[in-house]
Amino acid sequence: MDEEVSDFWQSHSLKYLEMAFRTDKQEIIKHPDGYGKKTGDCGDTVEIFLVAFDNTIEKASNYINGCMNTAACANTIVNMVENKTIDQAWEITPEMVAGYLETLPQDHFHCAELAVGALYMALSNLLELRRAQWKKAYNVR
Repeated sequence: MDEEVSDFWQSHSLKYLEMAFRTDKQEIIKHPDGYGKKTGDCGDTVEIFLVAFDNTIEKASNYINGCMNTAACANTIVNMVENKTIDQAWEITPEMVAGYLETLPQDHFHCAELAVGALYMALSNLLELRRAQWKKAYNVR
C-alpha cells in the first residue's frame, strides 16, 4: 500500500497536485454574471461561476462533485480564466487543460472536456445575461 501512495505522489506533476488539492476557488457565488453546470457520463458534475467587469473575468470559482481528476481540471479552468478577457476564455480547450496539468491520466481526459464544457456554458450564460439584464434576477443554480 505504501508503494502505491508513493507512486501517486511521484507520478504526478506539481501543477497537477496543486490543482487537484486546491480548495480556495471552490465556492458558490450567489449572483454570478455567468453560470454553467455540466454532468459527465461518469457521473461527475462541474459548476463554474464567473464574475465579469466590462470584458474581463475578474473572479471565477467552481463547485464539483467528482473525482480528483475532475477537481484538478475544474481548478485549472478557474486558474486559466481569471483576469482574462471573455474572448480569451472561449479559446481554452480540453487539450490546454490537460497540457497545463502535465500528468492528467489519458483515461481521464473526459474530465478536462467536462470542465471546459461547464466553462463554455458559463460563458454562454454570461453573454445571454448581458443581452437580457432582467434574466440575471432569475439566474439560479
